[in-house]
Amino acid sequence: MKRELWKEMPPSVKLLLAISFLMNMGFYALVPYLTLYLTGSIGWTLAMAGFVLAVRQFSQQGFAFLGGIIADLFGYKGTMVLGMAIRATGFAMFAFCTETWHFFVAAILSGLGGSLFEPAFSAAFAVLTPESIRKDVFALKNVLSNVGVVGSQIVGTALSMFDFFWLSIFAGGLFYANALMTLFCVPPISAQNARGGVLNSMAVVVKDRHFVQYTLILIGYYYLYMQLFLCIPKLVQDVMKDQTSVGIVLSAVSIFIILLQMKVVNWLQGFHQRLTLIGLGTLVMGIGLFLLSFADSLLLFVLDAFLFALGTMISAPLLVDMVPRLAPRDLLGAYYGFNGYALAIGGSFGQVAGGWVYDMGNSLEMSWMPWTVCLLIGGSVAWLLYRMETKLRLRVSGQDF
Repeated sequence: MKRELWKEMPPSVKLLLAISFLMNMGFYALVPYLTLYLTGSIGWTLAMAGFVLAVRQFSQQGFAFLGGIIADLFGYKGTMVLGMAIRATGFAMFAFCTETWHFFVAAILSGLGGSLFEPAFSAAFAVLTPESIRKDVFALKNVLSNVGVVGSQIVGTALSMFDFFWLSIFAGGLFYANALMTLFCVPPISAQNARGGVLNSMAVVVKDRHFVQYTLILIGYYYLYMQLFLCIPKLVQDVMKDQTSVGIVLSAVSIFIILLQMKVVNWLQGFHQRLTLIGLGTLVMGIGLFLLSFADSLLLFVLDAFLFALGTMISAPLLVDMVPRLAPRDLLGAYYGFNGYALAIGGSFGQVAGGWVYDMGNSLEMSWMPWTVCLLIGGSVAWLLYRMETKLRLRVSGQDF
């Protein structure tokens, strides 16, 4: 962590970083092991487990546009507190699920909570962080989030060995704690929207052709990213035959990001083609996933995890930094919320289709099938973002995108 960057940060941003760390610890302690719980103890197929995850994902990102507009209208702090409390209730509810529909209700609550706090949280970061250090702060946020992920894998692995009940209670409890911390410690962040209502805000975003195109292309990025929670844990467990290896591989992704994220940002400091960089990172992720086709040992899984992590290190800080570059300041929540559709569609499709293609590949004895799809998607995203950036630069000469 850069000491200079830490000194430049306002205290409110430091507090948001701490809350982000705890939220990631709660989320990643639960979600990867939820897949294994549903396919193991409950006896569901991977496609069915993926459907539950997709319902959670879509109920979050599908309503995030509205959640972002609500945050712009009524304030970011209150929206964050309400969303975190709803997410906490959904996560804790997984501990008590006994029927199929129970899991779907818990998934929907978990997602709806995220639809409120996620765009408000991102907008709060953008508003409170000076523009000169915003990209570095987003990179640091990615680092601290992954520190939380590493901690979550230790806790998740330990608690899953006892009972999934305690894992759900732990994850829900962390989100309740975050809601209280936000309520009592985060300063009020006033609403920015002065455009007169929900429909007007929606119209401004939907008519922004370049931003809509950017959001649609990112569907491919999130298809790849969501395999971290579905197909990658399943493949590692199928090949290595134990959950400990799953925790090691998922932790390896986070450890690589912790050690190298700030260095990667520094290495790419002079490269101003931000959209092209996002595409390059997505392609590297796709290559890392494709190479999983040949992994038959823990070492190979970790090496592939490095490539996947490198791709996210290139793309992730720029993904969130692009939104305030393209959005009007008074509609940051709405733009972040609309951008969430990329995750809603890409994440949901990645979990449902990813699980289906994985099962199909196994049944046809074509285990390379899901990972080849990932490589093709990574290449497509890289090409489309490169083309988009070329067109934008031609239209606006000298503009730093």
